[in-house]
Amino acid sequence: MENLFRNEVLIVEDDDNIRRFVAINLERSGFKVTEAALGGLGLELISICRPDVVVLDIMLPDMDGFEFCEELRKIDPDIVIVFLTARAQDLDKIRGLELGADDYIVKPFNPLELVARIRTVLRRTHKVTDSQRKTLQSGSIRLDLDANKLFKYDVFIELTPKEYQMIKTFLENPDKALSRNDLLNLIWGEDFVGDTKTVDVHVRKLREKIEDDGSKPKLIETVWGLGYRWRKEV
Repeated sequence: MENLFRNEVLIVEDDDNIRRFVAINLERSGFKVTEAALGGLGLELISICRPDVVVLDIMLPDMDGFEFCEELRKIDPDIVIVFLTARAQDLDKIRGLELGADDYIVKPFNPLELVARIRTVLRRTHKVTDSQRKTLQSGSIRLDLDANKLFKYDVFIELTPKEYQMIKTFLENPDKALSRNDLLNLIWGEDFVGDTKTVDVHVRKLREKIEDDGSKPKLIETVWGLGYRWRKEV
C-alpha cells in the first residue's frame, strides 16, 4: 500500500456479515482494521486503536450513527468518518455531512469503490498535492506517474504506451475540449504524418478499458466535430 495513506480503520457495524465483508476487503487493500458491533464499544475503541478512518453504520442497536458522529467529533475532529448505510434519503445524507461526516456510501456497494473513496478522502483531508504524491486523480481513476500505471478503484489497468500518454493528457486537461489534431500533436508529436482516425481508434480502445460501458462513455466524452473531452469525476 502507498505510504502516503494512513491505514487504521475502525468499522462500527452491527451486521456481522457486512462488517466482516468490509473488514476483509480493507485488509486485502493494506489497511489495519478494528471492528465493533455497538456504537458504545466503538467510542471506547477510539482511544485504543486511534483510527484514521471510521466506517460507520447509521442504524446501530445502542445509538444511531448520527449520535456516534457527534460524540466522535468531540473526541477527535480530524478522524475521517464514512457513513455506510442502507438509508439513501437526501435528508440523512445532509444531516450526516452537517455533523462532520466526510463521505456517505449507500448499501449495497462495491467494496473496491469503498476502498477508493476512503483513500480519496484521506488524500483530501491530508492536503497532499499532486506534485508530492506524483499521481493524477479523477474520481475512481488514478494515474501513478512514478510507476506509469493506471488504476480504477485501485485495480490495475494495463495500457499501451500511447494509451498511457492519452489518458495522462486527458487527466492534465480535465473538462477541456481537445481536438484530434491537439491530441495528435501532444501524443504522437507535431512531426507525425498520419490520419486523425488514429486518435479515434486509441480513444475507442481506451474507453473499452476504463469505462463501465464502452458503448456509453461517461469519462471520455465526444465533442462532435472537434475531438474529445475528459469529464472530471468528483
